[in-house]
Amino acid sequence: MEGERWSLTPQGAQPGWSAPGWGLPIVQRMGFQGERLLARPPSPPAPVAGQGCREERFVYSCTKDAFGPSECPPLGLESLRVSDSQLRASTSKRYGLGAHRGRLNIQSGIHDGDFYDGGWCAGHEDRDQWLEIDARRPTRFTGVITQGLNSIWTYDWVTSYKVQFSNDTHTWQPGRNGTEEVVFLGNKDPETPVLNALPTPVVARYIRINPQTWFENGTICLRAEILGCPLPDPNNIYSWENEPMPTDKLDFRHHNYKEMRKLMKEVNEECPNITRVYSIGKSYLGLKMYVMEISDNPGQHELGEPEFRYVAGMHGNEVLGRELLLNLMQYLCGEYTRGNPRVVRLVSETRIHLLPSMNPDGYETAYKLGSELAGWAVGRWTYEGIDLNHNFADLNTALWDAEDNELVPHKFPNHYLPIPEYYTFANATVAPETRAVINWMQKFPFVLSANLHGGELVVTYPYDMTRTYWKAQELTPTPDDAVFRWLATVYATTNLAMVDAERRLCHYEDFTREGNIINGAHWHTVPGSMNDFSYLHTNCFEVTVELSCDKFPHESELPREWENNKESLLVFMEQVRRGIKGVVRDKDTEQGIADAIIAVDGINHDVRTAFDGDYWRLLNPGEYEVTAAAEGYHPVTRTCRVSFEDNPTLCDFQLTKTPKQRLREILAKGGKIPKDLILRLRQLRLRKLRAQRQAR
Repeated sequence: MEGERWSLTPQGAQPGWSAPGWGLPIVQRMGFQGERLLARPPSPPAPVAGQGCREERFVYSCTKDAFGPSECPPLGLESLRVSDSQLRASTSKRYGLGAHRGRLNIQSGIHDGDFYDGGWCAGHEDRDQWLEIDARRPTRFTGVITQGLNSIWTYDWVTSYKVQFSNDTHTWQPGRNGTEEVVFLGNKDPETPVLNALPTPVVARYIRINPQTWFENGTICLRAEILGCPLPDPNNIYSWENEPMPTDKLDFRHHNYKEMRKLMKEVNEECPNITRVYSIGKSYLGLKMYVMEISDNPGQHELGEPEFRYVAGMHGNEVLGRELLLNLMQYLCGEYTRGNPRVVRLVSETRIHLLPSMNPDGYETAYKLGSELAGWAVGRWTYEGIDLNHNFADLNTALWDAEDNELVPHKFPNHYLPIPEYYTFANATVAPETRAVINWMQKFPFVLSANLHGGELVVTYPYDMTRTYWKAQELTPTPDDAVFRWLATVYATTNLAMVDAERRLCHYEDFTREGNIINGAHWHTVPGSMNDFSYLHTNCFEVTVELSCDKFPHESELPREWENNKESLLVFMEQVRRGIKGVVRDKDTEQGIADAIIAVDGINHDVRTAFDGDYWRLLNPGEYEVTAAAEGYHPVTRTCRVSFEDNPTLCDFQLTKTPKQRLREILAKGGKIPKDLILRLRQLRLRKLRAQRQAR
């Protein structure tokens, strides 16, 4: 599992020989046998000829004594650190199957003949075909990972291959095990990644994968990742350009369940005055779903203070969100202690809830395989095989049917839609993780949320389900479309990866033309999504953030991903101040009125007050007619203006009880009815009688 190393012993090697692994379990292959090593060594020095390395036509072949045992991360074909210009091939079937598509876990389109397909495919079927990767500097290559073609139309994968190395692309040396040229076993299906460690690490600039055999009913197609440690270039007098590293001292590694729990406890102990750890329930296998609350008064809902949440790990193999939320806990704790004004204001004015692992069972499954070997789908679902993002109650259909029959909002609500009875049955296919999150939503008056996913670089917003039931894609906006587009844009335009003008597409869809945001249903329909449920069943506006092309980035990528997302995470939380807020009170008692309805003229979606009468309503800048109404009270309408300032507009309401409500309360207490109330009730009866006569 992640954080462990394996030494691989080839048949016939001298005792004590070891080739480095890279933190993943390795199956026995080509005569290698795994042995677990727990120590983490320092980074290796550059090879020196004559000290365990020998040079063969500008290619260094090194024994373990030249470097010492070490881990080497992926070069970054999947994470896009390796650019398209660094990939070449002998031939390609067509552009959409060119060398630039030969990246681990790259996905194809859903239509036959899509321009971009899921892998590299050679233009000829012979053993002279190759896929070449230019590391752009001397690199200590230690392993190769391959998959077949991702396609729903054809089955293609390479069953065996050789590797070759060069420093000039003219002279190539084969990978050897001693004096024999090695043929590595490849794939047995299109999707399962297969790792082969090199018998002897090789230092070179270029590496080629040379297919030898392939699926008999298919052709030469593959996706790949290369493992290697970059080394100082002795031929370059300039220092190698390094990416800036984060200055935040955070724990940049993957955390399994026990390590996550330990880290959350450490943050709580470091900042006990602003943090609280609580559980919202358990997974199918009994793992607790922990939440970190960060607030100046943890454990309390403060009048007028909005509640915010981040949710990660809905799909267990999409792990970056989990690590970002663990980093965010550490960051907020440390910066609050240091007096960072921005963080102090955020913590003081917002009650923040962070759920790093909604699907802990799925994560543990993916974690055991590790970063590159988990593939595209392992761990996505719960232990029961449920996709949590299709597991919430479908409230959209009931709302749209009522709208078609002109029942909304007078006879059917446009918000706080009730959960259908069938969904509450004991035998309903509802995961315990889903039920726990629904109970959590109902307990706290959340205002704003983001659901962190992985596998793309885009922010999606509701609705996620298409209104035309038979369509897979259809623009389906909510009544709050303008607000949702703003929320999505805020995250996308502050995310360093999304705004990179030179970045390539993750897979086959170009979201950059729309600013890296899209209506969820316009991308692909998701019935029963958490975003739609949150919007229709609670006050909370929620978007989905696809954080990276790589669902399970290698540990070495985590510092860069924190830098990509740090500002986005902070500025999105600050959007909870956008709009209006206030308290709806009883005019006579000054007590807050729970469940009062806040309606904005022209927007067919209302919100409700919390138990103490306070509310938050997200709105873009502008002037709005806002009405507060509650059962037993006369409604009140006010004009509320939302400015561009970084503060919500205060919009309080005082409601007066109706005569009938006053009468009910007096009779319930056994009190005497006052004369003014008697006269008021008589006036109402007379008015009603006149109206009935006129109607005749």
